[in-house]
Amino acid sequence: MPTGRMSGNITQDWEPVVLRRAKPKAADLKSAKAVNQALRSGAPVETVRKAAAGTNRKAAAEAPARKLDETTEPAALDRVAGEVRAVIQRARVAKGWSQAELAKRISERAQVVQEYESGKAVPAQAVLAKMERALQVKLRGKAVGAPAAAAAAAGAR
Repeated sequence: MPTGRMSGNITQDWEPVVLRRAKPKAADLKSAKAVNQALRSGAPVETVRKAAAGTNRKAAAEAPARKLDETTEPAALDRVAGEVRAVIQRARVAKGWSQAELAKRISERAQVVQEYESGKAVPAQAVLAKMERALQVKLRGKAVGAPAAAAAAAGAR
């Protein structure tokens, strides 16, 4: 009957286990505590002040690039002219369509029609051409507001 002890020749085969501390992360090295400890121990510490650090201003290095962009590109894109906005709205109301219905007929979102009528959109020739066909009103060129058939005949002369 066993007495709780194992019989036979038992040996233990222990291998040494080495525990190593993980390398400190970069954020830990930059903390005030780590910097002060390094200063006390005499280790070399490099401190660099970033340009405009702690302020709400952009760095001075970005200013020349911005000025260069402003000189080569137009500051604001052209928006839909007031006359075109009014013509689109008048023609749509004359046909009894809502903005959503016009948008469906030209295969665009209702928001696109709303932006054209409010003057917020940057005019795209393709969208204006679709609106001209659906509303049967000229929206581009000199004869803005003329019926599309009459404007086409005048352009053919």
